[in-house]
Amino acid sequence: MSAPRILYIEDEKFFADTIERALKAAGYEVRQARDGAAGLAAVSKWQPNLILLDLLLPQIEGFEVLRRLKTDMATQKIPVVVLSNLSSPEDVRRAAELGAKHFFVKAVSMPTDIVAIVRTLTGPPHP
Repeated sequence: MSAPRILYIEDEKFFADTIERALKAAGYEVRQARDGAAGLAAVSKWQPNLILLDLLLPQIEGFEVLRRLKTDMATQKIPVVVLSNLSSPEDVRRAAELGAKHFFVKAVSMPTDIVAIVRTLTGPPHP
């Protein structure tokens, strides 16, 4: 049995690489996309078990990516966790209304929190 597949749609390389290292160390398979359009293409091609999504993205912004994912029958059941520099109550509410499971404001301590929430939403990686 293969490890759960996590797609991180993030244009900031530092955050993407930090989260990817933490998830891979925990046993997950991880891929990255650097903009919204590439992220949507990767979802249909790779079929991840969970998506980590930034909201401030080039090409197609994160709220629109989330809306498309949750209105498409093929992808609407994939859990989406938002990781963003946006932090207003309106942004959090909008993401929840569009179907995000969790919302995290980017922080240095984030990798441990993300691994924990990924494990909750996908289960532990299989040996």
